[in-house]
This record gives sequence, C-alpha cells and structure tokens, in this order.
Amino acid sequence: MICLLAAQALPSADGFAGFTYDLTVSPSEGWMDTAIELHPGDALQINAVAGKEGCSPNGTRVSQTRALPLNSSAPPGALIGKLGENGAPFLVGSKKDLKIEQRERLYFRVNANDPLLCTGSIEVKLQLTLATTQATTQSKLTAALQTWLTGQFGVGPAGPPTDISPAVPSGEVLESPSVPLDTELCSKLDSLPRRVNDQFNTPGDMLNFVIVGSEQQLRSAFQEAGWRLADKSIKEGLINVVLVTYEGKDYLEMPMSTLFLFNRPQDFGYEQAEAYSVVASRHHFRLWKARFPWNGRAVWVGAGTHDVGFEKDQRNGKVTHKIDPVVDREREYISATLESTGMIKRINYYLPTNPVREARNATGASYRSDGRLLVIFLR
Repeated sequence: MICLLAAQALPSADGFAGFTYDLTVSPSEGWMDTAIELHPGDALQINAVAGKEGCSPNGTRVSQTRALPLNSSAPPGALIGKLGENGAPFLVGSKKDLKIEQRERLYFRVNANDPLLCTGSIEVKLQLTLATTQATTQSKLTAALQTWLTGQFGVGPAGPPTDISPAVPSGEVLESPSVPLDTELCSKLDSLPRRVNDQFNTPGDMLNFVIVGSEQQLRSAFQEAGWRLADKSIKEGLINVVLVTYEGKDYLEMPMSTLFLFNRPQDFGYEQAEAYSVVASRHHFRLWKARFPWNGRAVWVGAGTHDVGFEKDQRNGKVTHKIDPVVDREREYISATLESTGMIKRINYYLPTNPVREARNATGASYRSDGRLLVIFLR
C-alpha cells in the first residue's frame, strides 16, 4: 500500500509555492494512486530511501522469474513511477526530478512481480513546486470553477467525477483537561440534536464540536487560525472569483451547500484550503448558534467534515463532494488550528446520550465516529 503521511505547505517570496509529502510504498502492492494532482508547469522532486528492513529504491541484483513492470531500465525491487493511470512506467530510484507538461496523477510501485528478499517499505519524500505564472493561475482557477459548477449545479462542461485526496496537514491534538463539564452544560448538550439535515429533512452530518464564546471571539479566533468565511451563494461566489482573479489573488471562499439545524440554515460556514484544490478538497464546517447560553455566554454548535474529492450524490445521481469517512479527524483538525492561536481557554470531550457512531450524510456517504463532542471554551 501507499501511506500518504503528511503534506506541508512551502513558503516562497511570492507566497504559497508548493507542498512536501511523505509517503510509504510497500513492495507487496501493485500500482497505487498517490492522489496527488499535478498541473502543467509544476516541478516535482522525488527522493527515496529504504525504510526499516526495506528494499533499496535503486533495486537489487536478485533475478525475477516473471516479467517486471519495467524490464528494460529498472532492476528488480527498484522504485518506479508513472504519470496517469495508463502512463508509461519510468525508473525513480533514489532520486528523480520531473517537469510536468500536462495535468496528471502520480502513481508509484516497486518493480517486482515475484516476492523479494526484502519485505520492508520504501520511504519517499516529494517536493512539489507549483507553477506560478499568471496564465497557469487563471487556467487552473478556470478549470477548478468549471469542475465545481458541473458537480454542484449541472453548469459547464461535462466530465467524469474527479477523486482528489490530498494529505491532511499534521497538527497536535489537544489533550482534554481534568476539569469536568458542569452538570447543567452536560444536560444542555444532551438536549441538542445529534445530526443536521438537508432541505428535504434527510438526516446528514453529525454535530461534532461545540464552542462557548461571543460571536466576536468566535470570528476573531477562526480568522487568526486561517479559516475563511464561505461565500453564501453561487452569485456571490462568481462575482468574487472574478474580482480576486483580476487582482492576482487566490479564490478560497467557495460556497457550501445549506444544511439545517433548529429549523434554520447555518449561521456561518468556514473553510480552509489551498488555492485551486478548494474545489474538491477543503476542510470545512457549519456553525449554528444554540438556543441556550451557558454562564451568560453564547454557545455555538458545529458540524465539520473534510472534503476529499467528488462522488455520486445518491439522492439525484449528480456529482457532490466526497468526505473523509473518519469525521473525528476533522474535529481534531479544527481543534488544532484553534489551539495554535492561543485563544482557547480549555477544551473537553463529552459523550452525549445516544451518540452517533456510524451514519450516512444527506448525500448517502457513510461516516463513522467515536460519538464525542469536542467542547471548546474561548478566552
């Protein structure tokens, strides 16, 4: 298997420049999709080393009885790659630099068809430098917007759904303090609905975090943590995408669908993504102000999921966003980004009555959770 461990943004003099990725490639698997999207003008640097008891990325001298995936230019056990599912294999070895000429997906495997003497993995580090020309920027942005319009509203060129699953930036998970929640707040949390619903009253995403604090504290904390308020409508989004493109900026406020809690749509929608990937991959959540305060402070309830690509909407057959089914990861990601601001006083985990363990969202995608609410108290 390929295990995509982490992706980290790389700064440059002009702002965002690219990503680094850490991957683990197993010798026992065939071609595996890294889910990394490459675009014209991107530059990719690949460095590989043997993992613990692993194969050398440069291969071995042990012969294989069956034909290798790459016979002519790569020894058995070497790390090989290809661009696109039907692309021609090439030797990667311990180091490879690539200049991307067209939009592609990156694949890796070990050059073997028989069992190898080594059984461990190959550790791969990728450094992806994005193309930065204005023409490429506008091309990517236009393609991204068209894909999103097609999936959400049936507008624009038709095409197959794209499944993009980039890595989640790593962050420390806050430890729950020893100070317990008081009985009154627990009772109020138990009274909350467990899930939100769509306009057809179809149950969907679970509520997985609660924030205690004023609206100003909430807005300030999420702004400091790098979250952006989503545009509220497609009309607003189309206007803003034109404006930011004209100004040479990135569009990162893609509208999100409306969901309902307390018989009303979300009060706020926040999202976080890199340029261009916001169409298919983004961290995002919706917030509703609860009907009750606590100790004179407002209480906000949220439903957070991580969009990782596109899939079929089981309600109508159209294309919709695909979510990471382990929704607790998004709960922890939200916590980690807020913790980095220093604006959190404390957090608690609370297991409400009738917790959600497994369910499906409003579009029919399954998800799972430990059922706990993350309760965040802002300073």
